[in-house]
Amino acid sequence: MDEHSDYLMVVEDIPNILELIDRTLKFKGGYRVVTARNGEEALEFIRHERPALVITDILMPKVDGFSLVHRLRLDPETRNIPVIFLSATYVAPEDKTFAALIGVSRFLEKPIDIDQLMQTIKELLTQEVSASHEPLKEFEFYDGYRERLEIKLEQKIKHVTRVERLLSTVSEEDKTVFMNSLHSVINERDELRLQLEQVNERIESIAKVEEKKLGEAEDKK
Repeated sequence: MDEHSDYLMVVEDIPNILELIDRTLKFKGGYRVVTARNGEEALEFIRHERPALVITDILMPKVDGFSLVHRLRLDPETRNIPVIFLSATYVAPEDKTFAALIGVSRFLEKPIDIDQLMQTIKELLTQEVSASHEPLKEFEFYDGYRERLEIKLEQKIKHVTRVERLLSTVSEEDKTVFMNSLHSVINERDELRLQLEQVNERIESIAKVEEKKLGEAEDKK
């Protein structure tokens, strides 16, 4: 992998937010910016050229923000890259605690305060590189990740139910707005469900490996 360059990686699946951040960083900050729509795309580019800093949403398809940071921290070559989380969904104190635990540098809530974002980027780029952040053990990461997903999924399910109930009470001219909102929330709910299924499968896989190791150790006694 090449040494890190001066570019900033922005990872966001909502096009208008991605464009806003991209244009702001380029024209207001003068930064070179590379964008990705999810963590999978980001990791593919980072394999070839390491960024100076990553700015990422959390709730995204394929590879979300939590998984992106965990994978960056697993690799010694990307372990020290500063990461800024942006989120409108994962904003509870427990979410921020987990983010810090896995190695997120800063956490900013959406809607984005551009001045705050620019100041945070400046601070992270000029501060001395801290000691490598040791990644969580696999089970510890996925167990904490699962808990965050379960809570957010329950909230999204309630949100969908609430919007569906309100839909029957609004006027015809307001229904389009509510339908768009409902569609967005349903997509987020389905994405959380998929991620939770994948995490549960990963935890089961880790448990099987540990069980096998334990059995082999017992056989050697």
